[in-house]
Amino acid sequence: MAPHFVRWLALSSVLGVLAGSASAFFLYSLDAATNTRIAHPWLLWLLPVAGLVTGWVYQRIGKPVEGGNNLLIDEIHDPRKIVPARMGPLVLAATVVTHLFGGSAGREGTAVQMGGALADRVTQFFRLGSDDRRILLMGGIAAGFSSVFGTPLAGAIFGLEVLAIGRLRYDALLACVASSIVADETCRLWAVHHTAYAVPFVPPVSAMGLGSAVLAGVAFGVVGMLFADTTHALSAFIKRRIAWAPMRPFAGGVVVAVCATLLNTPQFLGLGIPTIEAAFRGDLPVYDFAGKFAFTVVTLASGFKGGEVTPLFYIGATLGNALGQVLALPVPVLAALGFVAVFAGAANTPIASTVMAMELFGTHIGVYAAVACVVSYLFSGHTGIYRAQRVGQAKHRRLPEDIRLADVAAFRKRGQADERS
Repeated sequence: MAPHFVRWLALSSVLGVLAGSASAFFLYSLDAATNTRIAHPWLLWLLPVAGLVTGWVYQRIGKPVEGGNNLLIDEIHDPRKIVPARMGPLVLAATVVTHLFGGSAGREGTAVQMGGALADRVTQFFRLGSDDRRILLMGGIAAGFSSVFGTPLAGAIFGLEVLAIGRLRYDALLACVASSIVADETCRLWAVHHTAYAVPFVPPVSAMGLGSAVLAGVAFGVVGMLFADTTHALSAFIKRRIAWAPMRPFAGGVVVAVCATLLNTPQFLGLGIPTIEAAFRGDLPVYDFAGKFAFTVVTLASGFKGGEVTPLFYIGATLGNALGQVLALPVPVLAALGFVAVFAGAANTPIASTVMAMELFGTHIGVYAAVACVVSYLFSGHTGIYRAQRVGQAKHRRLPEDIRLADVAAFRKRGQADERS
């Protein structure tokens, strides 16, 4: 065991240092882009042009990596070829461009893709075999997630949990834990500061509190499911209607810029961190979550790069804030539950989301977070933001083992057709 342990600790540490440094550079760039956009609101009107250029670049040199997170998940399940080195710099630049000009997107997708691309560089350098490569790719996902959010334990579990619904792979446990912790510490050594969210008081566990967590979890799961389904459906619609790929983000940029200007809703652009923070302090308009939902769906479905997770945090926190006005838990607590539980449902990662809640808000919220995340996970159904996820253990219906989420709808249609015949 000693040689095995030392070997994987060394490999994971190298990967963690690389991924943590890449995330630090990315977060600095993202802050600079966000501050520039806020200082110069007119940049929003260049969002369509930015989308056109981004789409053209990806059409010219980015097609092999256009799958993003889904490409990494597919490579872990069915290894075919090394992830191209261009994935990291391409997605980093494209995400910074999205935020510089006002697109509504996140950041975890970029960090995860950079971590995966760096994992394959380590694989090539040390000439690792296919089984070791698969483990290191999982470590890259964990390292990227951990370092961009400052949640090393949740990052490690996310790397294990995101691949398949209802199944964890313990062969990568050491790699995910080690790379996640090293990446987070490396990012912090670069003086990166993650946003702190305050939940001043969590009431003791009670029947009324648990009932509120269950009801909120149902709402969080349904919204997470709707977000994933709407994004995929709109993306497919746009691809059918607009043949030339660069015109898709151009059209999406026009819609975002016009709507944000006419509705005067700058809070729905970019990451939306100030609104997330405000959700923990007092009542917000009950429609805030729906606005961010719509702007993010249009941005991502039209082809802009970034991620879904931070917008899901926004949607969840503001939805929790709205539910806090009618349910028997304090507003900050429900904002915190929504923060993690909408993500749990949309990404099918209830364990990582529960641990994230305890890392961000304190262990005292653990029971309520676990209830909300598990209920959200169940009520989000067999859908998700990562269509390459496999079904390891179905939630409530029998499905073929290892079927991709992208293929579930077609499988059900065939089953219904067989029943009618």
